[in-house]
Amino acid sequence: MKRIAPDRIFFALVLTIALAGLAIFSSATLGLLARQNSPISRDILLQAGLGLGIGFLALWAASAIPLAFIKRAAPYFYGATLLLTMLVFLPGIGFTSGGATRWINLGFTTMQPGEFLKTGFVLGFAWWLSVHARQLGDPRRGLLPFLGFTGVAAAILLAQPNTSTALLILVTGAVMYFAAGAPWRDFGILLMVAVIALGAIVVARPYVLARFETFINPSANPLGSGYQIQQSLIAIGSGGLLGRGFGQSVQKFNYLPEPDGDSIFAVFAEETGFIGAALLLALFIGLSARGIVIAGHARDLFGGEVALGLSFLIIFQACINISAMLGIIPLTGLPLPFVSHGGTALVAALLMCGLILNVARNGARRSAV
Repeated sequence: MKRIAPDRIFFALVLTIALAGLAIFSSATLGLLARQNSPISRDILLQAGLGLGIGFLALWAASAIPLAFIKRAAPYFYGATLLLTMLVFLPGIGFTSGGATRWINLGFTTMQPGEFLKTGFVLGFAWWLSVHARQLGDPRRGLLPFLGFTGVAAAILLAQPNTSTALLILVTGAVMYFAAGAPWRDFGILLMVAVIALGAIVVARPYVLARFETFINPSANPLGSGYQIQQSLIAIGSGGLLGRGFGQSVQKFNYLPEPDGDSIFAVFAEETGFIGAALLLALFIGLSARGIVIAGHARDLFGGEVALGLSFLIIFQACINISAMLGIIPLTGLPLPFVSHGGTALVAALLMCGLILNVARNGARRSAV
């Protein structure tokens, strides 16, 4: 079958949000200069050079490799990302910060392999679903293998600990599982398992319980556990309708924790107001919606599940980050895709988009849009 061109609308959305993300990140890093005399030019160069530069190379490669080859390599890629993620536990290789061991020390910078594990999981699980889709009605060939498949990745992430990314992978896996035709009977079982697992995590890790308590009553400890959400809401509220002006955030100087990381949406909302924040959210929704359209036009189940899983990953992570900054859900620590500090996360996000473009390139027919 004749190959068609990559989806131009999807690529335009990717390019727009990636360049906008670099501009937002550049503005947010100014807050670090006042706090710690941080070399912001180095941070911006790493974000642009390693993040955008290598990221767009990864996007191009992922969109150009034959999808049939990616399908054959998918389980091996998943295994490789699992092994890479476990390297953080090796002394001299792993890097610990804030009580978590999630990074590999490269000397000049660090890499967070868990970001690539998300892509590896979607590819590996899409491959498994494409082989076993007709057997999902049998719990021994559907539900139990699904729990094992997702449980391996979740266990490694929880050991770091990286609870939020483990949750992200589990929910994405569930979406892919039911989209492939799993019986809704399994939904109740998975919900019960999730509740039990969450209860165990809360008991084992008091900081998770503390986040829930802060969510329920954020004003109880405004200078302690509730400080970040309080400052985030102040920043977002100060933006009003049109914002203070790009680069003019006050909260990023000495007030808002991690203005270039988890809290970057609050900085952007303060500078551009409700209008700017709504436009950014619309870009994420448009990107993921287009990805789901591509999934619907995929040639086979593997391509459809890859495009669906990666599109859902992007929008779900963005919604979690934004919702946490608005106080709608507890703080999670998940960064805002394409925007927050982290070259590894940016490369991984662009790699995901390249794979979605690959599915569009190999689609059975063009979208009607």
